[in-house]
Amino acid sequence: MDHHEPTAVEITTVPVPGAGAEDVLLGPDGRVWTGTADGAVIVITPDGRRSERVVETGGRPLGLEWLPDGRLLVCDARRGLLAVDVDGDLGIDELVTHVDGARLVFTNNAAVAADGTVWFSDSSRRWGIDEWKSDLVDHTRSGRLLRRDVDGSVETVLDGLAFANGVALLADESAVLVAECALGRIRRVGLDDGRPAAGHVVGDEGSAAAPPAEQVFVDGLPGYPDNISRGSDGLVWSAIASPPDPVLGLLQRGPQRVRDLALRLPDALKPSPRRTVRVTAHDDSGVLVHDLSADATDWHMATGVREQDGRVWLGSLVEPALAWIDVPG
Repeated sequence: MDHHEPTAVEITTVPVPGAGAEDVLLGPDGRVWTGTADGAVIVITPDGRRSERVVETGGRPLGLEWLPDGRLLVCDARRGLLAVDVDGDLGIDELVTHVDGARLVFTNNAAVAADGTVWFSDSSRRWGIDEWKSDLVDHTRSGRLLRRDVDGSVETVLDGLAFANGVALLADESAVLVAECALGRIRRVGLDDGRPAAGHVVGDEGSAAAPPAEQVFVDGLPGYPDNISRGSDGLVWSAIASPPDPVLGLLQRGPQRVRDLALRLPDALKPSPRRTVRVTAHDDSGVLVHDLSADATDWHMATGVREQDGRVWLGSLVEPALAWIDVPG
């Protein structure tokens, strides 16, 4: 992990009518979008004074993106990959609910290519959003990076990921990135004409068909990366939800029987995020450009991040508010 001190910045919070404003997305008109634990998609005016509950998904919206046709792409942890017509009749289309015949149980984050191809993460095959701590403790490494073609077909791009989370494309779409939350790193898959490049192998590091080392985009992050996104500055921004937890690290490296015992503990006794507000930004070659932190007294656990014109908007899995910080000049 990095051991340098982050740059401290001021934080401003924006209340949201609902708990757990997990991701954040900016619209072309400057309005700010998020989804909450009660299943609502909410839009807020840029000054934060007015908010509107636009639609209820009936699930748990996490990652949000725009599709080329203007619809809102929603990674719903319970329902799968959805498209919502927020400018029309508010109809909800289910884009992906099953992969290889099995229902998705933890759809998390996505990135959309210019042609409408959707790259999205499935955090776990075993544990859903309500038991996210259990997947980290169990260390299932059952997360995936998936690709949905414009014709609706879906393929597994990377498998065996340790809590697959945020997804982003490089500016020139020459690679797709996925945060491997449990291991504090971001993986990289090179693309050739919008598809995984030749020589790419689906599998995890423990398999005989392990991906090559160059598929690690950045390692040693100062904590657990959640959502990631490409900013208007061209950088890849990462929300660092929590600093590293030594107990969690021991459990992940220990025998399965110890993890099984830990899973039986009440949720309050399982390793939990420490209060922090931290984000990083890397250039396309993985070089650190920004490492920012803010006071976590009143707002913490940044899980969504979106940079626009020097302002970084933040979402949180646990807070009834969004927040923003400014990038130091």
